Amino acid sequence: MRAYERLMTYVKIHTASDDSSETVPSTQRQFDLARYLEKELKELGVQEVYVDENCYVYGRIPAAEGYETVPCIGFIAHLDTIPDFSGENVQPRLIEKYDGGDIVLGESGRTLSPENFPHLTRLVGDDLIVTDGTTVLGADDKAGVAEVVTMAERLLTEDIPHGPVAICFTPDEEIGHGAALLDLKRLGAVMAYTADGGEAGEIEYENFNAASASVRFRGFNVHPGSAKDTMINASLVAMEFNSMLPAGDTPRDTEEYEGFFHLMEMKGDVEKASLKYIIRDHDAATFEARKLCLLHIEKLLNARYGEGTVAVSMKEQYRNMREIIDQHYEVVQKAMDAMQKCGIEPKAVPIRGGTDGAQLSFRGLPCPNLPTGGFAFHGPYEHASVQQMDQCTDVLCEIVKEFCLQPQQLRDSDHTV
Repeated sequence: MRAYERLMTYVKIHTASDDSSETVPSTQRQFDLARYLEKELKELGVQEVYVDENCYVYGRIPAAEGYETVPCIGFIAHLDTIPDFSGENVQPRLIEKYDGGDIVLGESGRTLSPENFPHLTRLVGDDLIVTDGTTVLGADDKAGVAEVVTMAERLLTEDIPHGPVAICFTPDEEIGHGAALLDLKRLGAVMAYTADGGEAGEIEYENFNAASASVRFRGFNVHPGSAKDTMINASLVAMEFNSMLPAGDTPRDTEEYEGFFHLMEMKGDVEKASLKYIIRDHDAATFEARKLCLLHIEKLLNARYGEGTVAVSMKEQYRNMREIIDQHYEVVQKAMDAMQKCGIEPKAVPIRGGTDGAQLSFRGLPCPNLPTGGFAFHGPYEHASVQQMDQCTDVLCEIVKEFCLQPQQLRDSDHTV
């Protein structure tokens, strides 16, 4: 079975996570896909298949004869889709041999157009999977799941040299919790890859340093007719706070390695208000400067309106995995070599976000991110290329072969979990 055929099935299983939930997984519906995969993996012959109480799906493919001493390599993808756009009742549609024009997405009134998505010109002639315009597709990351399962099927049915291969499908990646409870001992890999990227050929091993910030504003409400030099309008102070941030440091105005402050939510009235931000930067020093910027504005506004008017609280979310990957660069080089052998020109690109691999790298498992052939994630325009999904699956299989070439080098390395 080809990866896209699996994707067409997986996306119909509703698995959106919930960032307001305090349970793990954040939604029980993620178990629906986990149990489906558990059955599928067992039928394919994957060993040690196990779904734990937190909705992590594990499996293991034993080494082919003669490759038992090759280190175990892991492949990881996530089950959930984003919580803030519908992933329920997904209706995938296959468009054969895309002609380069506009694609009308069902009766939603939305159109997938090269004008808004210029990369579509590179997909002319490919078969595309699209939505009906009312939901996400779920290629993020069910395309990755489908490719890992298809890789497993090929390793078990084709004559492909391979050492032991570990598989894990995680819940709640979209809300930043996917790597938190992954059992590294059960996984048993010395290096791993997340299959959670975009265009074929891209490999990602550096991501944003990330934090969230909540800013609370306390006002002083009196009758507006007698408010001179007395009233403190919490909503206006919140607006003033935001205006003091660098105007061009927003997601709309930045790209590649440029960081930003992103205002996610604002609420307020005269007596109280709140702002929620995410803070992102690839450079660690600039990232720290961004956090200090918020605290400096807090200090200035409290001096102006009174202590306690503004209160900033921040929480670190994840760090740039490059500082770990650079110490184990062969995990990147193996992937690049595999891509070239598959006829794909590799391209290292920075992640303007984060992946499970960032957290896993800091937990001791070097884990760059691989492409899946999906595009325009997190919205109704999401789509995937059938041919690129095939290419990404080929790359996974080739990576496994690459690790069979020089097993002694890795056995003698200091990669331990």
